[in-house]
Amino acid sequence: MTVKEPALPERLYEWVTDEDPEGHTCDAIPEEACREAPRNFLLNTSNGAATKLAEQVASPGLVLSWLLATLGAPVALVGLLEPVRQGGSLLPQLAVSGKMRAYARRKWFWVGAGVTQAVSLLLMLFAALTLTGAVAGWTIIGALAVFSAASGVGSVAFSDVMGKTIPKGKRGQLLGLRSTIGGAFTILAGLILYGRVGGNAGVGVFVVLLGTAAALWALAAFLFSLTTEEPGATTGSRNTLREARSGMDLLIRVPGFRRFIIARAFLLSVELSIPFYSLRAREITSAGRGLGLFIVALGVATLIGSPIWGRLSDRNSNRLVMGIGAAAGALAAAAALFLGLFVSGNVSPYFYIPIFLLVGLAQSAIRVGRKSYLVDAAPTDERPLYKAVANTTVGLLTLSFAALGLLAQVLGLDAVLIVLLALGLLGVAACWYMPEADRMTDSASQRFS
Repeated sequence: MTVKEPALPERLYEWVTDEDPEGHTCDAIPEEACREAPRNFLLNTSNGAATKLAEQVASPGLVLSWLLATLGAPVALVGLLEPVRQGGSLLPQLAVSGKMRAYARRKWFWVGAGVTQAVSLLLMLFAALTLTGAVAGWTIIGALAVFSAASGVGSVAFSDVMGKTIPKGKRGQLLGLRSTIGGAFTILAGLILYGRVGGNAGVGVFVVLLGTAAALWALAAFLFSLTTEEPGATTGSRNTLREARSGMDLLIRVPGFRRFIIARAFLLSVELSIPFYSLRAREITSAGRGLGLFIVALGVATLIGSPIWGRLSDRNSNRLVMGIGAAAGALAAAAALFLGLFVSGNVSPYFYIPIFLLVGLAQSAIRVGRKSYLVDAAPTDERPLYKAVANTTVGLLTLSFAALGLLAQVLGLDAVLIVLLALGLLGVAACWYMPEADRMTDSASQRFS
């Protein structure tokens, strides 16, 4: 009897995940979904590679901030980019997560979000071609707000669909593979951009970048639509107001969780800082020089940083990883401040690459540390509530960082970098006084640890 050769998705799945070729292990998903796991894994990996590359070639922190400066938009609007991106993504999640449970298949929420993000990028492209100054800036900010709200919907849907289609024990490998491939493509795209653009990044360059990102989001939506998703339960839809009240009670009765939120508030100074480093780079390296190199630097930081921080977080302390990220962010602010104060004239963009590497590594550390901390710390049955409360609270705090753009407009970039340096150091202290993850909900978490 001839043994049937496994299909390509199954062979790739077995190779990437070290799966036993004699039979798939499918913890935490139904048997029907188990048969489709290799195909869904391949589709999800391809989807992730497309979105990770799209996020970098049209990143609000670097690419859009550079575009707004090129279009002559006020500096205060550049300061709005990251708060709108993160706040717009985090704030809808408390409402969306409860309502989505009424639908048996949730993949279409992600597909709709992906298409919306592609259309938003096309609107930014149109603004870049036809508008200038404050009008162009506000149009791009508005399109980014829509993009970010769609991202929040997609984030909730993605977690749910992955939990139904990818076996437990394979999900971390999936997320790591998505980031690795996307990071590698980002490095390649940055090198191509640097080689083709040279010293002049005009509007045409940003049109190409935004058009590429829109196409990648459309491709990602198509790939996600091909995912085979078994119908899920449609009961348990939650009322948003009741969820908000439960979240407020959580912040009051769990001091360790409250300290985690305080630490995250200070760490926002690192997560939202790239637009200001981008403006400083554009200022001292001359307009248009080094954009591709800085994209490469952020791609390299993502590629090498996530595995390192993940291992350190698992083997040592996720609180420590968050503190390292805060310290690296403060160091980057100090370096950028030094260059602005003591380096006159146009300098080579190669001098500025270490700053973007530092910021990229810092953001990667904070992202890995805070995500793993909450997963480890929150009780299993209350984990969705902890996540929703943390994201919503931090989303609201994010909006206050729009004041940094006004500060840059009035007092200049040096003042902003001083604030980022101070907040980064406070972030180190806040992480130090957080309890370890396994003590967050204990009475011991009320003591400094």
